[in-house]
Amino acid sequence: MVGLVGMFKINIHLFTAEGPDAVRKIGALGPGIFLDLKYHDIPNTVAGAISAAADLREVRLLDLHTTGSQAMMRAGMQALAQKGANRPKLLGITILTSLEQQDLRHVGISGAPGTRALSLARLAKRCGLDGVVASPKEVRRIRRASGRDFLIVVPGIRPAQGGPSRTDDQARTATPAEAIRAGADYLVVGRPITAAADPPGAARAITEEIAVAVYPS
Repeated sequence: MVGLVGMFKINIHLFTAEGPDAVRKIGALGPGIFLDLKYHDIPNTVAGAISAAADLREVRLLDLHTTGSQAMMRAGMQALAQKGANRPKLLGITILTSLEQQDLRHVGISGAPGTRALSLARLAKRCGLDGVVASPKEVRRIRRASGRDFLIVVPGIRPAQGGPSRTDDQARTATPAEAIRAGADYLVVGRPITAAADPPGAARAITEEIAVAVYPS
């Protein structure tokens, strides 16, 4: 699998079970770690957590919720600024791919997910973040608004052939090729690989689909 991925993602499930040892052990495989802990707390607490995470040398990407406030995002960036040029990149989570408009309405957020995600991406950029996590449905609009140097990391990837049903808890999805063509920098692919009968084969098929999108014949 190492030769088929650009980075390994460690989420809150694995980190809660195994802690920093998971980062060190998986990071030893080489590609680097996206530490997907989705920080959302008061600014001082988030700054401390990000500082500690950045000390794990294998970590390349970190994330926090943009809805945690401008003060929280800026505190996170200030913590990273103390780590030097090789610090991890900090991403702002916009609207989770599992959420649709009615879900947002139930928690008091008005408007369509795409509109809210774009607004939060702009806010993240103003706060100095390196990029955002957004569903494939919002990538094109965020790329136009934020420019080429702003990272866009995209979950909700479902391959064109095979993998888990599109009726799972990811509401706003796209194929790898669609996300790449829209302007994604990184694709987050979980269950289409981990739930496959042949995980290496599934990963290989996804990389081939990406290659066709990046280098069309």
